[in-house]
Amino acid sequence: MKKDIIISGVGGQGILSISAVIGMAALDNNLYMKQAETHGMSQRGGDVQSNLRVSSDPIYSDLIAKKTADIILSVEPMEALRYMPFLSDQGWIVTNTTPFNNIPDYPSDEAVLTELKSHKNLVLVDADAIAKDCGSARASNIVMLGAASPFLDMPFEVLEEGIRKIFGRKGDEIVNMNLKALRAGKDVADKVVADTQ
Repeated sequence: MKKDIIISGVGGQGILSISAVIGMAALDNNLYMKQAETHGMSQRGGDVQSNLRVSSDPIYSDLIAKKTADIILSVEPMEALRYMPFLSDQGWIVTNTTPFNNIPDYPSDEAVLTELKSHKNLVLVDADAIAKDCGSARASNIVMLGAASPFLDMPFEVLEEGIRKIFGRKGDEIVNMNLKALRAGKDVADKVVADTQ
């Protein structure tokens, strides 16, 4: 098993929490993991991305080469476009459809979605709306993790346990809300996969 994952978004969207949950799940599943992060110029609003490599065999580099990523998991649609050159031909883009308009010349939503739709393996998720339905707008990152879960080659229960471990100190209410968000994201991706088969 080997998965090279680029997780992207902007500061404040919970990119590092996604990485932490996947990392915890990988370690609990006796897998090797390497991670490299890049943070934007500002703590909130700047580009944030994480190269996350998970494998059943030892990993020697923490960076993902162009055209080799198995998944681009993005909490912001334009950030998904930024990392498309890293995606393999068979890789999946899993992205939120809600833009974070933090620059004056942000392209139109239609232009961004049209470009994303040029890739055959695509899961588009209105993660912000789903997160609100689950009880917290802040859980959109966990909705996105759920949407990527079918492509991670990890048992879903291991990701659920990762949520419990990462968020457990915040109490049962937060854990349960994040588990609900994770499952809601997975439901979206499962429908997309079923429609493509």
